[in-house]
Formats: sequence, C-alpha cells, structure tokens
Amino acid sequence: MFSLLVTIPANAKWAQNGVTVAGDNGYRGATNKLNWPRSLFVDDDQTVIIADYRNHRIMQWKNGDTTNGQVVAGGNGVGNGLNQLSNPTDVLIDKETDSVIICDRRNGRVVRWSRRSGITQGEILIDNIDCFGLAMEEQRYLYVSDVGKHEVRQYKLGEKNDTFVAGGNGQGDGLHQLNWPTYLFVDRDHSVYVSDYNNHRVMKWVEGAKEDIVVAGGQGQGNALTQLNYPQGIFVDTLGTLYVAESGNHRVMRWTQGDKKQGTVIAGGNGTGANQFNYLRGMSFDRHGNLYVVDADARKEQTIDDFNDTSTTSTRSISSIQMVIEIFYHF
Repeated sequence: MFSLLVTIPANAKWAQNGVTVAGDNGYRGATNKLNWPRSLFVDDDQTVIIADYRNHRIMQWKNGDTTNGQVVAGGNGVGNGLNQLSNPTDVLIDKETDSVIICDRRNGRVVRWSRRSGITQGEILIDNIDCFGLAMEEQRYLYVSDVGKHEVRQYKLGEKNDTFVAGGNGQGDGLHQLNWPTYLFVDRDHSVYVSDYNNHRVMKWVEGAKEDIVVAGGQGQGNALTQLNYPQGIFVDTLGTLYVAESGNHRVMRWTQGDKKQGTVIAGGNGTGANQFNYLRGMSFDRHGNLYVVDADARKEQTIDDFNDTSTTSTRSISSIQMVIEIFYHF
C-alpha cells in the first residue's frame, strides 16, 4: 500500500451499511465483474484500482461509475508474457510515471504497467520473488513481502540492489521472524507495518531496528478484541491509528497508537447483510476517510486456500457468488 496521508479523527464513525462500488454482478471475466479480488488502491480522485486475482488482470473503476471497470494491466489470459499476469495479489499507483506496480504472484515477479493509452505490456522490476504485498514511500523506495522466505525487502526503483527489512530468520513467531507476511503499509516516518498472517498479528518495523514490534494481535488466533484471526489488508492514518481487515473474523478492526492490548470493531461481522462481510481481503481509505473493502459473498459455496489457489466447491449453485468492492462512508 502507498502511504496516503489521511487523517481520521479518533472518534470517527462509519455507516454500517456498505455501498457497492465495483463488482456485484456474479463473477468471471466481464468488465462489470470481479473474480476473487485480493486488494485495492484508492487514488486521490477516488479512482479504485483492484487486483482481480483469478481474472489475471488489474481493473480500474472511476468514481461514480459502478457499471463497468477498465482493464489497465493483464486481461490476456493467464501466462508469463509481458502482456500477461498470473494471479496478481497487490497493486499500487506510481504517480510519477502514471503507472501501476503489481505483485504478479504466480509469475514470481513485480511488474509495472503504464496507464497511458496504447500501452499493451508491462516491464519487470523484480523477478525470482514469491511476492504477495507491496508498499511504496515518497522517496520511491518499494517494499515487497516474500511469503516463501517469510521476509520483507526494500528496493529503490531504478536500482537492482535491495535491502533486508523484516523477518528473514526462518518461519516462526519470534520478534525477528514472520510467518507468511502478506500485506504492507509504510508511514511517513518510513516505518513498515506487516500483516503477519499465520501468526495472527501485525508487526511494525522501525528504521534501524533489529527486531519488529507487535502493534496488534499476537495473543493467539481468536475473535476477542485482543486477538486477530488471519489479518490481511492494513492501513495507518497520520495519527498512527492502525486499521486491519481480518479474513477469519470477517471484520475491520481499529487499534489506536500505543494501545497494544485491544482494538475496536469499526465494521463487519459474519453473514450476508450489507453491514457484514463474508470473505474479507484488502482494505483502504480515501482522502475523505471513507472505508473501502474487498469482499466475496461466497463463503457457503467455496472454501479457498489463500496461498495454494485451490478450492473445494460444494453441490450448491455458485451463480450467487458476488465479488464486490464496498465503501463505508465516514461521518
């Protein structure tokens, strides 16, 4: 995630019924559909960029247009060509080059695609990496999580050298270890936040530190306010408040700076209502403090392995599956 500077008041509240801004027309490959989207990026003008995982493409939805999206990368079938993607898991906008940077997970690479008209293929920025999440700061340092090596590394765009940031000491739950690091966020102090998925916690790496700090969860897997259950998308506002999307608990949590003991639920639950989530993945905020989430109303029809991309489909009809991006308005 790019470090958007968003200030959200400590007493902020959000509408408890979400409004669909993309998807919600079943699934598969049409431009008004999504197929197991993973993450999203919200631009200053509220344009939403979506990693459309099983359609092997990146979609762009303009503010106010809830009918059809635009393919801005991939969309040429699954493959490893420069005009193709294979299960993208994260995306961000590089405004300096008017391009999108993508974690092209199954191809083991990070790629960049220009959003300018007439561009039909991308360029490889990083290869031979089991990437999952991305973040970038204003000095154009790119942070990438590697779920295979359980680590996060920093890259300077335009240079080949990389720097170790977090994890990298084998799979584990120590303060110097990670266990399937997925999504990232970097704040204006250059601190890096990591969704430590299988450890059910969020870790913070401070520049120059030898080990990470637990800033949310870390009390085992569960649904108490002191716990997390498979954290995924994360966001940090200018006050240092951390927001976490939990796929296991179907909720978005808020953890205020300095309070490591417990968080509060700001949205979500377990069910099919407009105020509940079923298969929560990515999340973000726009500059107005509105909350955006990636959700799939398909929990009863399919069980999905996040990392091995396998599914078990029940005998029930899957025509009711809805892959959606929802907005919860701040007031």
